[in-house]
Amino acid sequence: MIQIFAEYWRPFLYSDGMRASGLVVTLWLLAASIALGFCAAVPLACGRVSRNRWLSTPVRVYTYVFRGTPLYVQLLLLYTGMYSLEVVRTQSLLEAFFKSGFNCAILAFALNTCAYTTEIFAGAIRGISHGEVEAARAYGMSTFTMYRRLILPSALRRALPLYSNEVILMLHATTVAFTATVPDILKVARDANSATYQSFESFGIAALLYVAISFALVAAFRRAEQRWLAYLRPAGAARTSRT
Repeated sequence: MIQIFAEYWRPFLYSDGMRASGLVVTLWLLAASIALGFCAAVPLACGRVSRNRWLSTPVRVYTYVFRGTPLYVQLLLLYTGMYSLEVVRTQSLLEAFFKSGFNCAILAFALNTCAYTTEIFAGAIRGISHGEVEAARAYGMSTFTMYRRLILPSALRRALPLYSNEVILMLHATTVAFTATVPDILKVARDANSATYQSFESFGIAALLYVAISFALVAAFRRAEQRWLAYLRPAGAARTSRT
């Protein structure tokens, strides 16, 4: 393993002006897809819990489709299926976008994680205490103000433990990016395995890198939970943690 790492540490870890390392590509895939999915999931979650069927039904269909089909199939549809359509090939912007495997991977990951995140946030919104909502209405808040100042902040905090699991799962899901010829960590490991035929060492290095990223994400979310969910802990536990 040390010999392979000494030979392939640059593709795994080092980025120069011409090419990004597998670690950087993986982190960029994760960050971009999570950011896009989060931004889209917040308004979609509000529509998901809406009593207006014109709003909730399309969101429900979207989440069911993307949660009910494998991410691998979704990536293949976007990377190979979309580019085969004549309407895509005849439009210069669409052709340039779907011709890039990196763009297709980010789009597939963002749509997939957005579907799961929408359901997580929608469940957190439904879990808001009815008394809190009634108090906000009695105070004279409009629906928009109530969502902005009460419902969404409380729901996002409560959804943090489940959302952290979704981020970790999304990190694991980035391993299918090699299908679109994206040079992520797994792609570098596959190249090392093809060149050296040392499968255990090649994929073992990739596993260690994924474990390190996972531990870093878990630590970051645990710290966030301790800060933003401290009010949910018993008073005695809060005093103990401060001491």
